[in-house]
Amino acid sequence: MSVFVAALVGVGLSTLAVSWLQAAIDSQNGINAILDAEILTLDRQIKDIKGLESQISALQARKRTVEDVQSDRNQSVHLLNELSRQLPPGVLLVRVSQTDQQVSINGMAQSNEQVSELLRNLAGSSAWFTKPELVESVATALPLPNKEQRPMFNFSVRALLVRGSEAAASPARVLEPAPGVPPAAAREP
Repeated sequence: MSVFVAALVGVGLSTLAVSWLQAAIDSQNGINAILDAEILTLDRQIKDIKGLESQISALQARKRTVEDVQSDRNQSVHLLNELSRQLPPGVLLVRVSQTDQQVSINGMAQSNEQVSELLRNLAGSSAWFTKPELVESVATALPLPNKEQRPMFNFSVRALLVRGSEAAASPARVLEPAPGVPPAAAREP
């Protein structure tokens, strides 16, 4: 009988241990289910945050575009004002055109030195122009009414026009008068 009681106690303890282990497993599975649900919720929130980040980036790009348009709105005024300030005596502009930020300047000068001076002025003392380059300079003769001819140089220059926001970042260059321009003619933009 003691074996029977021992077996009965053993079976009881085993059943109790199995029940306890099953309850622990069920409890852990419940915790795992809660964690899985929370992970899914967090994954959805992360996805929403990424979507918001992309919307923020798109809105910031739009904002920059609007700011560029606003700052470029007066760019043609600055272009013409700066050209008049940087133009040395004896140089005549025939054509000025702008495509995006690139400005093409065609004109006539009495000498190549004046063309060089224009390039120096645009490169050195202009906050609105960068990277000026001479495309061509061709010697020609300008017919005068008394059947004489005056030597002239037809030239073509390219330069990049600086955006208003970038030009505003370098106010010292904007206020500098061009060489040969009296200080009274050099005004703030």
